This record gives sequence, C-alpha cells and structure tokens, in this order.
Amino acid sequence: MKLVVAGTGYVGLVTGACLADIGHYVTCVDNDPRKIEALKRGEVPIFEPGLDGIVERNIAAGRLSFSDNLRVAVKDADAAFIAVGTPARDYDGHTDLNFVFAAARIWPARFR
Repeated sequence: MKLVVAGTGYVGLVTGACLADIGHYVTCVDNDPRKIEALKRGEVPIFEPGLDGIVERNIAAGRLSFSDNLRVAVKDADAAFIAVGTPARDYDGHTDLNFVFAAARIWPARFR
C-alpha cells in the first residue's frame, strides 16, 4: 500500500519506518524542511534502538521517503495517519489538538 504519515516525531517516524519495513511504500511528512532534508540523508533525530538501520534500509529500497508537502503526499495514498504533536495547553493542561485539526483539514475527503 501507499501510506502517508503526517509528523516525523517519535510516533510518526517509528510508525512510518516500521510500515515501510514490512513492505508498504510510506511517505513521512513534516512541516520543517530542515528536518525533512536531514531525514532524507538518513539522519534520525530520535533514539530508538535499530531505527537508524530500518530508516536507512527502507530509503535505499525506495519504500520510505520524506516530504514537507502534505497536500501532494496524500494525493495518491491508500491510507494516511496523523502523528503530529499534541502538547498540553498552557492555560488548562488539556491536550492541544490544533495540529491534528490543521493536518486533517488538508487531507482529501476520502480519508475523513
């Protein structure tokens, strides 16, 4: 399947890399172009044992790619995942879902 993961933090990057490792074609998307360029070079910004090897292997196999353009990435995807940050709100400590809602607004209707 062609999959998209929005967010390349711990959850998004690990999810995307593992889905690629079992044979799916995955595009991980982030709105930080510097982070995307580093990931394209195989630079993994988080520590998870074995993750750097999984990322490197799947980039080389053409199953894992990175983009900063969510609208383009989801265009031909079979399924998509939102794994963006959900920090606590300063004023009450509840989860701030603004990043989730922003990502969801971009996705085609077939994913809603």
